[in-house]
Amino acid sequence: MGPLTVYEIISANTNLVLAFVIGIGFGFVLENSGFSSSRKLAGMFYGYDTTVLKVFFMAAITAMVGTLIFALLGWLDLSVIYINPTYLWSAILGGAVMGAGFILGGFCPGTAFCALSIGKLDALAFIGGLFIGVFLFTEAYPVFEGIYKAEFMGAPFVYDALGMSRGVFAAILIIAAFGMFWLGEWSERKFPRDEY
Repeated sequence: MGPLTVYEIISANTNLVLAFVIGIGFGFVLENSGFSSSRKLAGMFYGYDTTVLKVFFMAAITAMVGTLIFALLGWLDLSVIYINPTYLWSAILGGAVMGAGFILGGFCPGTAFCALSIGKLDALAFIGGLFIGVFLFTEAYPVFEGIYKAEFMGAPFVYDALGMSRGVFAAILIIAAFGMFWLGEWSERKFPRDEY
């Protein structure tokens, strides 16, 4: 979870147990949403099934709102949450490579582990490829280090760049989420696929 500051109510160990339980619950939701099917992710890219968009957008919005509420109540110290630093070129290139892998493989890491948990062998192949890719990148890191570390931007926040508060930005994202849900429904009607 996060660095909860209410250890007089929730101990550090209880915090870890809660994170474990929430993780299992999230996996359960993913499986019940059909994320163990590689066709769900492919359907997202082709527009006939936007379940992935809806579930992940809802998870992100829930996490964002929960984080903000916990911070307002003093239960969570946002200043100690680690934010991955941004390197512009590695983010762009990595996003392109991962996106292509998602389309070709029919999974993302989350959906692959979801499918593996119910014994799907294509997910095992995808995860094997994921580990091979990580290993090869690690071994070849000196070759890619210049690109990987190019255009360092620190750990910027979008709301800071836009000059707005966290709360206003959260409200805009919630409105955007409803817009994306509507767009997803429109896409599923526009590009229907009866059997997949």
